[in-house]
Amino acid sequence: MSIDLEDVPAEFGPAVLATLEAVDVDEGHLAVELVGEDRIHELNLEFRDRDRPTDVLSFPVDEDGPSAGPRELGDVVICPEHCTDVTEAVVHGVLHLCGFDHETDSGEMLAIQDRVMESLTRKDFSSN
Repeated sequence: MSIDLEDVPAEFGPAVLATLEAVDVDEGHLAVELVGEDRIHELNLEFRDRDRPTDVLSFPVDEDGPSAGPRELGDVVICPEHCTDVTEAVVHGVLHLCGFDHETDSGEMLAIQDRVMESLTRKDFSSN
């Protein structure tokens, strides 16, 4: 089993791997794409019926678990212009790909997000 990060910008690889590890996902492929304000607005309108730009959108694929062939987790689309922290948006988007939803859970997703961000910050400091 392995994680395919071929379609993830290298600078976000550690955040993706830390997030997947935090939720015990050890195989699959996902993509992370950075887009401009017009594109994220278009996607938000088309897929969420919200006529405004946003920071991050997630498009899960294999939501029902294992399928034939390698697991396809989905795509995370991020608009840096609307993010306070792009790395945190990556973590947030990956958690959505893994089935978490902060709009319906009892704070679990955002608690995991905070733990992942804290672990990434600790790793940054320890590498200096």
